[in-house]
Amino acid sequence: MKTLSILYQDRHLVAVNKPSGLLVHRSMIDRHETENAMRILRDQLRQWVWPLHRLDKPTSGVLVFALDKETARLMTQSFSSEKVSKYYLAIVRGFTKELERIDYPLKDLWDKMTDQKATRDKPEKASVTEYRRLATVELPYPVGRYCTARYSLIKVAPLTGRNRQIRRHMKHIFHPVVGDTTYGDGKQNDFFRKNFNCFRLLLHAKGIEFIHPYSEQRIHIQAPLDPTFGSIMEALKWDMVGLS
Repeated sequence: MKTLSILYQDRHLVAVNKPSGLLVHRSMIDRHETENAMRILRDQLRQWVWPLHRLDKPTSGVLVFALDKETARLMTQSFSSEKVSKYYLAIVRGFTKELERIDYPLKDLWDKMTDQKATRDKPEKASVTEYRRLATVELPYPVGRYCTARYSLIKVAPLTGRNRQIRRHMKHIFHPVVGDTTYGDGKQNDFFRKNFNCFRLLLHAKGIEFIHPYSEQRIHIQAPLDPTFGSIMEALKWDMVGLS
């Protein structure tokens, strides 16, 4: 039986480290995929679980579930009112600014399963992402029209909760996440496949922080990098970078 690495658990909540390539729950976006985090965790804990937020299939990292309906309701309110803070690590193309706030409206993406009766032409919504650059590297390899390959490691926080917000915002400022086959740079993705044996999106949900709905204590959960992401950090000499 497949299991997920549990990062935190109490009577009401459980958090796991979702691997890249795993759906959070069954979705019409990938109707032939039979495995998902919700099902694996349900079987692992032998009880029903309620996912409280989303991570894209190719994104790894902290994923939180409720263990009862009332906790799910209370935590959903916290997420909806943006009282939950999350941050990610990403490797992106080029040298970013040291700090940047991306304030660029996005439309919610239409979902075949949940939006069957909704219009596909959804209005744009306010969307804000902030990031801080942690490290840079320039490699002596020509990629695309450039004679060298430049990359930045960033710590990025979505301040709103739009679909694929980080990936879409990083594309908007011309620093797409490496490994992004939807919004990214195909030549950069191919370079990482050939040189680092990397076939995943280099976006990881590193941490989440919220007030526990019952104890009212501040809960801070972190997820370690998987071997692929970690090996790339080591190869780029970023493995000693402070990531907290």
